[in-house]
Amino acid sequence: MSRRDLLFVTLLAGGLFVLGANLLPQRRKVAAAVPPHSVYADPAFRATLTQLNAAVHAGWAAERLTPAPAAPDLLVARRLSLALVGSVPSLEEVRQFEALPPGEQLPWWLDKLLADRRYADYWAERFARMTVGTEDGPFVLYRRRRYVAWLSDELHANRPYDALVRDVIATNGLWTDKPATNFVSVTARGDMNNRPDPVRLAGRVTRAFLGLRIDCAQCHDHPFADWKQTEFEGFAAYFGQTRLGLGGVSDGPANNPEEYRVEDPETRQMVAVPPSVPYAPEALPATGSRRQKLAAWVTSPRNPYFSRAIVNRVWALLTGRPLVAPVDNIETEGPPPAILQLLADDFTAHGHDLRRLIRLVAASDAFARDSRAPHELTEAHDRAHAAFPVTRLRPEQVSGSVLQSAALTTTDSQAHILLRLIRFGQQNDFLLRYSDRVDDEFDNAGGTIPQRLLLMNGDVVRERTKATPINASLRVAQLAPTDGAAVEAAFLVTLTRRPTPAEAVHFAGRVGDRDAELSRPQRFEDLWWSLINATEFSWNH
Repeated sequence: MSRRDLLFVTLLAGGLFVLGANLLPQRRKVAAAVPPHSVYADPAFRATLTQLNAAVHAGWAAERLTPAPAAPDLLVARRLSLALVGSVPSLEEVRQFEALPPGEQLPWWLDKLLADRRYADYWAERFARMTVGTEDGPFVLYRRRRYVAWLSDELHANRPYDALVRDVIATNGLWTDKPATNFVSVTARGDMNNRPDPVRLAGRVTRAFLGLRIDCAQCHDHPFADWKQTEFEGFAAYFGQTRLGLGGVSDGPANNPEEYRVEDPETRQMVAVPPSVPYAPEALPATGSRRQKLAAWVTSPRNPYFSRAIVNRVWALLTGRPLVAPVDNIETEGPPPAILQLLADDFTAHGHDLRRLIRLVAASDAFARDSRAPHELTEAHDRAHAAFPVTRLRPEQVSGSVLQSAALTTTDSQAHILLRLIRFGQQNDFLLRYSDRVDDEFDNAGGTIPQRLLLMNGDVVRERTKATPINASLRVAQLAPTDGAAVEAAFLVTLTRRPTPAEAVHFAGRVGDRDAELSRPQRFEDLWWSLINATEFSWNH
């Protein structure tokens, strides 16, 4: 062999070694127990939590309800994982969770999830649905991925929610350089020379950030509320001077003559509408551009609907059901529910801190209830938060859980890039085929036949339950010391619980049947497929 050939072989071998080292998953260190976040010891936090639980208990007493018992900690951990990162916990996380003393498990788990980039990514997508929907938007003028990535960065940094909302409403610049402006640019209309649509923007601001359907009054006075058509027109006028140009989104010069115009019903002439707010004018600042004034008004502590709207939505994201339904229409006759107002006041008083709000809800007695009880549970139990509401998982939660249950370790930002790329591709394919059920993401509608067939016969489920070296089914079959331990691991990986005695006996007998026609790996494929297709898997139970 010549020197040149030897050098080539050496370089090739070195390259293959480096490639292999980067492709092979790295051993993950087991997370050590960490002290709970300091907020749990904060007297103000404890006082609010005490008041929250008192309000919950008062609701039980008023309805004369016996609440469901407290849920097992592992079930609460599953709820938190589904709500915050969109998937069930991994077996690795379950083992870490159970290694801690019982009183420390849930605070540690919640803190771990809130620090996880998966939380920021998942909630960024949910917030994007709330503010810009799922549409692709106008070509060139809209970058949804940039917008979601920006939201994720803001949530990961735990930026105050009011500051985030002000950026969404009032930021100027290019949608590529200033991602918050995508909230405006997504409404650009070709028939308006690509100008943003004031009506759509006004409707999205009121529904997403105030929980009000003032846009129902855009054509006539609201038939079921006090909103007038003129009030909605005045609100939309705050976007009357907003435009898109070479520099991106802007409000134009201060003397911009462009206004929001509507047709006068009597003269049939187009008339300019001055900007105005439908209530609490004292919260409107005197200076700033129109959108800056509107953003300040929307997020003002004197605007009672701002904090109520996000509290209602966060409660829905964590439990599957809002305190007041529908989530974008919280206007009620009389005072708002005591729980809603209590959390809204705390949210405003503590700097619009989303993580604090999440911790309060997760620590409440309402969140800790089981979904079943030794006595009959009724709709009254759901209304009074005396039992945890049972809701179907959203498509991204189903797909996230299917993919996570195929692995024993956590598929997070520390997982190998190759595994994350595989997951990304399979999740997109699954979501495309599974699709959303209804427009209201908190409507507890039943699943569809195509969705059930996809779980039973879809490519992703088949590939992720197959007994291959990268899938949990084969690894458990090979590594578990006994058939009973293997069945227990399968239940923990998929349903985040241990099997009942009857389930343990039944499935251990099936996977351990030496006379079965199927091989042992194939029997574990069937076990995984059965658990993923169990009704329990697709619900928050």
